[in-house]
Amino acid sequence: MNPLKDLGNYGQSVWLDYIRRSLITGGELKRLVEEDGLKGVTSNPAIFEKAITGSNDYADALKALAGEKGLNAKSLYERLAIEDIRQAAIIMEPVYVATQGRDGYVSLEVSPHLAHDTEGTCEEARRLWREIGRQNLMIKVPATPEGIPAIAQLISEGINVNATLLFSMEAYEQVALAYLRGLEKLAERGGDVNKVAGVASFFISRIDAAIDKIIVERLANARSAQERSLLQGIPGKVAIANAKLTYQRYKRLFSGKRWRALEKTGARTQRLLWASTSTKNPAYRDVLYIEELIGPDTVNTIPPATYEAFREHGRPRPSLEEDLEAAQNIMDTLDRLGISMKTVTDGLLDQGVRLFADAFDKLLAAVEAATGTPSPKPAKRLTYRLSGELATKVNAVLEDWRTHGKVRRLWSRDATLWTGADEGNWLEWLAITEDLQANLDPLRAVAQEIKEGGFSHVLLLGMGGSSLCPEVLAMTFGKVNGYPALHVLDSTDPAQIKAVEAKIDLAHTLFIVASKSGSTLEPNIFKQYFFARVREALGPEAAGSRFIAITDPNSKLQRIAERDGFRRIFFGAPGIGGRYSALSPFGMVPAAVMGVDVPKFLDRADEMVQACATCVPVEENPGVVLGAVLGVLGKQGRDKVTLVASPGIRGLGAWLEQLLAESTGKQGKALIPVDGEYPGPPEVYGDDRVFVYLRLASAPDAEQDKAMARLEQAGHAVVRIAVADPYDLGREFFRWEFATTVAGSILGINPFDQPDVEASKIATRELTSQYEATGSLPSESPLAQDGMIRLFTDANNADALMESKGNGSAVSAYLKAHLNRLSAGDYFALLAYLERNDDNHEQLQAMRHAVRDARRVATCLGYGPRFLHSTGQAYKGGPNTGVFLQITCDDALDFPVPGQKYTFGVVKAAQAQGDFQVLAKRGRRVLRVHLGRDVTQGLGRLRELMTQALSDLELPQRGREESVTCK
Repeated sequence: MNPLKDLGNYGQSVWLDYIRRSLITGGELKRLVEEDGLKGVTSNPAIFEKAITGSNDYADALKALAGEKGLNAKSLYERLAIEDIRQAAIIMEPVYVATQGRDGYVSLEVSPHLAHDTEGTCEEARRLWREIGRQNLMIKVPATPEGIPAIAQLISEGINVNATLLFSMEAYEQVALAYLRGLEKLAERGGDVNKVAGVASFFISRIDAAIDKIIVERLANARSAQERSLLQGIPGKVAIANAKLTYQRYKRLFSGKRWRALEKTGARTQRLLWASTSTKNPAYRDVLYIEELIGPDTVNTIPPATYEAFREHGRPRPSLEEDLEAAQNIMDTLDRLGISMKTVTDGLLDQGVRLFADAFDKLLAAVEAATGTPSPKPAKRLTYRLSGELATKVNAVLEDWRTHGKVRRLWSRDATLWTGADEGNWLEWLAITEDLQANLDPLRAVAQEIKEGGFSHVLLLGMGGSSLCPEVLAMTFGKVNGYPALHVLDSTDPAQIKAVEAKIDLAHTLFIVASKSGSTLEPNIFKQYFFARVREALGPEAAGSRFIAITDPNSKLQRIAERDGFRRIFFGAPGIGGRYSALSPFGMVPAAVMGVDVPKFLDRADEMVQACATCVPVEENPGVVLGAVLGVLGKQGRDKVTLVASPGIRGLGAWLEQLLAESTGKQGKALIPVDGEYPGPPEVYGDDRVFVYLRLASAPDAEQDKAMARLEQAGHAVVRIAVADPYDLGREFFRWEFATTVAGSILGINPFDQPDVEASKIATRELTSQYEATGSLPSESPLAQDGMIRLFTDANNADALMESKGNGSAVSAYLKAHLNRLSAGDYFALLAYLERNDDNHEQLQAMRHAVRDARRVATCLGYGPRFLHSTGQAYKGGPNTGVFLQITCDDALDFPVPGQKYTFGVVKAAQAQGDFQVLAKRGRRVLRVHLGRDVTQGLGRLRELMTQALSDLELPQRGREESVTCK
């Protein structure tokens, strides 16, 4: 069963809203025709632009054209576009013949700068029609007041027209009447009306985006329960109602006496074509605007991600004429509410013309730049150096992906590419940049609102996927002039919470509570604490206006936000997991309020989306290449992905840690990310490493460059990724998400679940419940003690350590025995349930590097509880190659969670105990060091003990060494 093909059973033709050269030359377009019953193609200047800037599709053609004199940017573009359209038309010609001219069309638009120039539109349309010279070409003409007479004139000359940018029934009727006038004139002149065709491109999702924005604003000021009820019944329904009623008007216009006269001469109806059918609101089903608009004599032109989604889980039915009374009621309700559909649609037309013109200008700029000294394409920004055998294996995997169409299967959300479980339900991030780019107004509005609202700080309260991307942005962009500073809280450590609170002014801070499920412990208790603090500072009535929620629809957090009168609620997409949500509202709302240029950021991301498209050759697909390298090397034992990032983008490492570890760490497999290690000499590394160097071209680090060069010269596997400037992080977010899913397929795991993260959450809940019931957590007996330092572990680990600890100070001996468990291919992880401050970090970094240099093993450093939502999955579900040292303390400062019996310190202690329990149950080599109340003194003593333990270790890889000092 193919839902795309099934649409034909209901009389609807599927067209693709996408064209680029590799789609044609690589055979992808022909395949879509043969396998999916594709019946047409519409072009898009934004796609051309992304293909030029983000791939090698046009590199050779532009190089050849650069030598020709007298070609301006528009002429260059047309030379490229005309060739593409002509070749696509040739591929679609069998469809045109088989359907007797009803389908098989390829559309090309006139310059959007001619949208208000009737004669200029006609002249350009005629020229393009002549130059392309294919009967199955359609010229796209915007339905502006000046464009409508051009449509009539072009039809009268026998030129096929795709009338575009239609939003209202009234505008549609004018276009339909223009089509009829054009046919009548053509017939009067003796022309063959049977050879001319037209469609009316009626835009869908932009209607709902505009109406939903009004509804949100009106709901905030609703004066009565009745008004609120009416408003709540509107979102997500107006666009479909508008389209259904317009289709009824189509049926009337093409059934009366005037039409019948034309029909006798062989004329074809001007079908309604549903355009803008990707879902812009993540709260709506991703194929909503296909499933609800299926009916005879219609066309749906679908962008690639939505096209693939519908093939994977679309549910066709004859929906277009269902419940027309309800559709009319929706439109009547708009009138009752005083919302003018004419005002909305007039605004959308003006906006549409402007957006098309902006996209066209950007395209011309890209063409002009590409004929000069073009910047490296995404595929060329990634290079790697591998040994002969490893390179051969990577090439074999790339060939496997090519011959078995695996990139297409990924975009098609084919779960069998992984484990055949529910993977297909978790790939909505593939389309999120397109959706947000088409719905930027809410992000622009909240950015302006917060900028002008007197806020000096924004504090994001989240955990894992909801906090790591904002943290990267805050670290990378810093405070943007004129906007509030962004801070992130993702720790239950009481000292950490107070340290963050000390940085903000409660009276001038906006709080963003971010939680996908809305039930995650940490964001909820953070909200409880700061909501109470704001109520104390500003009064109960003002508190809600200082809070924004980002969550999935119908979550517990949504209900809390509505109850407490939050300023705004932004919705994530249910089909996007937390660690894949960077380019969704979870990342882009904080980006907007802190002053990042979100359109520019998403535009960079979309370049990578297009570079990873199905039609791009596998060896040029930057996401597939990186995923293949990581997946293949991981299977070959090089599973320690060591991340080296330029100082200006160093925050990216923590985000990558979660993405890689939580996605791949299961079924005894993992790519273990190593972030924050300082580059060392080649001899301190084993052969289980692959280094990824993310080099910021706008601010490189000379010492890092030298270190990477030394590693390459020594034969280590090194991947280099050139990051042009901080806005290139948009590209990297998508590249790495795509690459991680590719690597997951190669490893044979589900990259979208996180079973062991859930196990830790369950253990924590049980412990906090026990505390609420008894007033205490389970008591523990130390294994050994050295002043303030106490060691704890489970029975199995205690037995193993007792056998090998030998003589000496008890704590030092146990530490020595624990570190001596490290073998080649293992890694060492410090799990610190401490405040993440500079002093603590310096001490912990010294310890991890001492272990690395002494044992030649990869080392990791994570702060609890945040690592539980990232690397914690790999530590528990990945291979049993980790040796863990958990560090806890007694909190010198503690305070209660409002509304609960426990304190934040109790929560942190429960999380640490729960983490330890699950590690022990998984048979991991784990030891806990408890520091007491004076963390600074305790870490200093632990560092001394670690130095002592390392100085006397047997080192099978290197022989006996001089003592190693933590420095």
